[in-house]
Amino acid sequence: MTIGDAPDAPAAFRRAVESLRGTEVRPEIELEDIPAPQRLAPYSAAIGASVYRDGDELAIGRLILLYDPEQQRGWDGPFRLVAYVRADMEPEITSDPLLGPVAWSWLTDALEAHQAGYAEAGGTVTRAVSEGFGNKAADPVTTELELRASWSPRDDDLSGHVAAWCDLMCLAAGMPPLPPDVASLSPRRREDPESFRK
Repeated sequence: MTIGDAPDAPAAFRRAVESLRGTEVRPEIELEDIPAPQRLAPYSAAIGASVYRDGDELAIGRLILLYDPEQQRGWDGPFRLVAYVRADMEPEITSDPLLGPVAWSWLTDALEAHQAGYAEAGGTVTRAVSEGFGNKAADPVTTELELRASWSPRDDDLSGHVAAWCDLMCLAAGMPPLPPDVASLSPRRREDPESFRK
């Protein structure tokens, strides 16, 4: 039994987990339940995602739900979401000095577009360049964007937050968000029975 389903887990946490699991996403995104960190809060759950186009993985991410009925310093309420997104990018994009503010706005704009109320948001945007040396000198230079963020959702319905996180991954992968009048399909999902543990 997962902690999100456990009868002794608080009802608000169980509702939040169900909304985390049940959000529909666009077909290019594959979701899976992943183990959650167990020492950050009394209750936690997590999902992972990959964005694919033509069989190529363009971006990956994790979204972690933390729940502490006593709250924690820096939180605004009993819930906290922690997001991570990594995507390969062209070198000319990662060298743009405006990339950090633009990438951060992808997150905040997506949260607002999905009417996902939040508070106390913070995070970092990192650009990484990997070069090979020695017997890896022939490897191509790669450039990546990493965004790490956390925020406090206003209630226990996290569907808008999951949708915003998925939009962020798609934007990082170079895919524009779906227009509002286009319905998304059910996600491909892999279940991990060890996830959603206390």
